[in-house]
This record gives sequence, structure tokens and C-alpha cells, in this order.
Amino acid sequence: MKATKILLCIIFVICFTTSHAQQDSTHRLKPLLIGTGIAYTGALVGLNQLWYKDFERESFHFFNDHKEWKQMDKVGHFYAAFQLSFGGYRALRWANVTEDKSIFWGTIFSAIVLTPIEVFDGFSTAYGASYSDVIANTAGASFFYLQQRKWGEIRIHPKFSFHSTSFPSSRPELLGEGLLEEVFKDYNGQTYWLSFDLSKLINGNFPKWLNVAIGYSANNMVAAHDDQSESLGFSPQRQVFFAIDFDLNEYKFHSKLLNTLIYLVNMVHLPAPTLEFSDKLKFHFAYY
Repeated sequence: MKATKILLCIIFVICFTTSHAQQDSTHRLKPLLIGTGIAYTGALVGLNQLWYKDFERESFHFFNDHKEWKQMDKVGHFYAAFQLSFGGYRALRWANVTEDKSIFWGTIFSAIVLTPIEVFDGFSTAYGASYSDVIANTAGASFFYLQQRKWGEIRIHPKFSFHSTSFPSSRPELLGEGLLEEVFKDYNGQTYWLSFDLSKLINGNFPKWLNVAIGYSANNMVAAHDDQSESLGFSPQRQVFFAIDFDLNEYKFHSKLLNTLIYLVNMVHLPAPTLEFSDKLKFHFAYY
């Protein structure tokens, strides 16, 4: 997933800058913008070398890929856009930018980061710009914007988890070779979640750390389209999950580094008891 690679690069630089920079709060914006700009430029150069260098360029065009991989890629774009918006907002608040401006420019930030990826795709013979990617990006950024505007905080957290599967061995060139590639390429092992903060959404005496989460994934996919996987002997299916989750952001410490690590961990759904709804009801003691 190209969008997720860019996300990880930018979020890492934002977190590193806000955890280690010692400038007075009135002089934090400039190093933040410089550091993020350098990271983004480097990420785009690397992305061009990794994904596009082996394919010829042609005139800009669109490609309809909304039926591929049971929409797992689209959910990934939603997740990446949300996290980029939220991360941009947090960084701007750290730089002493006003709340309203931080919400607005944090939301715009995800579009600034992700739109060039669609441009790259649009000029590549192997891909093509995707309307559904743009829609998913907009939905993810809007999900951040609406929550921050309505509640002044995030109460429904998009999260991600991954576990290794046996499918990459069937098609390593497509699903990844080695754990790092598989995290980004093997949709069978990816799950995307919406984690609901019970203590803030429901009137009740719920622990602040306790959330419930709904997850979405798909399985038995070795090709983008179902008929392609079926021709190879696999039966793709969707999976929905209901699980306990943990909101670590409720706890703040004096250490900026520790708070940053908690923020990063909170982007991930940690192993927890889970019900799976697919071909039949299943229980997992610690699904991730």
C-alpha cells in the first residue's frame, strides 16, 4: 500500500520533531514544516523508485479499481488519510497554531500528501488514477474533521492490525516476500478497525481505557479479483470482527517521548478477545 508507506514516513517525522525539538512554542512551526517537507520529498522519490521506475509513462488516465481486493485498499486509504489529518493537527497544535487553523490545515494536509500518489498512478501504464481512492482519502480526512469539530477530540479511532498468513508463499511477487513487504502487500493479513471510546460516547461508568472495536478484513485472496483467485483454487471471503480494544491516549505522562510512543501504539489494534463473522461464527482469544 503506497499510501500507508507515505503515512508511516510522515507520522514518524512529525512525532520525532515534536518529541525532540526544544524551540520555544512560538518558533516551532518552521522546523516542523522543514522536517515534514524533507521527509515527504524523500518519501515521494523513494516511492517513485520502488513502484514506478519499471513501468513506462503515458498520458494521464483513470482506472476503475473499486472491485479489487474486496475494497481492502480503499479502507487502507481511509485509515491513512485519517491518521495524516490527525497527525498534522497534533503537530500544528504543538507548534502553537490555533485550534481552528490546526483542524483545517490538518485536514488539508492529508490531501496534500496523498494527491500526488494519484498523479503518479495516473501517468503510469501499470496503474491509473482512481476515483475510489480519492473518495476514500476524502472520507478519512472528513472523519477526522467532523469529530474534532463536534467533540473537540477523537472518540472513534481508526486502527490497523496485521498477522502473517500462508498466502504470500503462493504469489510472493504480488503478496510480498518477507514480513515487511507482507505487511503492506498481503491484504489477507490486514484488518482495519473502528475503535469506539465507550466512556465518552455512552453515559456510563466505563473505564477510560476500555473501547470496543469493529474490524473489517478479507481472506483467501491471491489476486485482485475474485474470479482470478477462484481460478487458482481459492475462495475469497469477507470477514467482520467485534473485539475489545484499548485506548492508551487517555493516559498522559511527563515524558514527551513516552506520550509519542503511546500515540503511535494507539494507531494499532492490540491483541484482544474477538468474535469473527465470516463463513461461520468464530472466537479468537487474542486476535490481531
